[in-house]
Amino acid sequence: MLAVFLLPAFLLYSVFIVYPLVTALDYSFFEWRGIRQTGFAGLANYRDLFGVYPYDQQLWRALAHNALFFAGTMLIQNTVGLLFALLLFRYGRGKRFLQAAFTTPYLVDPLVVGYLWSLLLNPTFGPVNSLLEAAGLDSWALPWLGDTRTALPVVILVNAWQWVGFPMLLFSAALAGIPAEYHEAARVDGASAWQAFRRVTLPLLTPAIGVVSVLTFIGNFNAFGLVYAMAGSTGSPAGSTDVLGLLFYRVAFVEGGVNAIGRSSALAVLMFVFIFGVSLLASSYFRRRERRLL
Repeated sequence: MLAVFLLPAFLLYSVFIVYPLVTALDYSFFEWRGIRQTGFAGLANYRDLFGVYPYDQQLWRALAHNALFFAGTMLIQNTVGLLFALLLFRYGRGKRFLQAAFTTPYLVDPLVVGYLWSLLLNPTFGPVNSLLEAAGLDSWALPWLGDTRTALPVVILVNAWQWVGFPMLLFSAALAGIPAEYHEAARVDGASAWQAFRRVTLPLLTPAIGVVSVLTFIGNFNAFGLVYAMAGSTGSPAGSTDVLGLLFYRVAFVEGGVNAIGRSSALAVLMFVFIFGVSLLASSYFRRRERRLL
């Protein structure tokens, strides 16, 4: 009986997850001429990514940008999300409205969010620079997405803005699950608010922190829609916002040549192995931290 209920989910998972992964792995070991498979290539497609220009340079640059993208998002999105969760937990006025307001952006497709923010940040007619100029802050009215120094930080901020509601909800649920007796005991022992948070609340949030961290890592290293909408397929300006998702798109549809399927499949496999491997290590680390709390 249990198998009957599991079968639809298993079929969907197999068709849309397992089959594409196995297919990409298979395709990555063959030479292609357009959509025609011409022969076994072994690891040649993987060697091309690391040893053939421009892939050898673009791969490491995109990986570095993904790492910065993840670090910036972790620092901003999850810190602000935890702060909002704590404030809403402690001061419940307007809680439902604020939760809805903060979570609405991540329900919108990243492509739409990216295009909207591109319009808002437009140096010619965008309202952001217009407001800065009206406030007398002309020096702050910058070509935000046209300067290599500001483009990636701006994309990171927009990404954090869109997804801040997600960790806020998870942290809110985790805070609600902490018994009130723990905080009362800390107050009886004379602990300050900061000491109670650092010694009691934060350790008990370890499971939620682990989930948020792993999901943020997976999402940021798979980033495509938002960056594509704000910076184009080349990660402009001058590749300063290039990420692995954009590189995969270019290899598959723009720069891959006649062997685009083989090289893009190899890149997809590398991305999967890296993301899956790091996620497993991170999950194992947080599970060990959780066991110490027991």
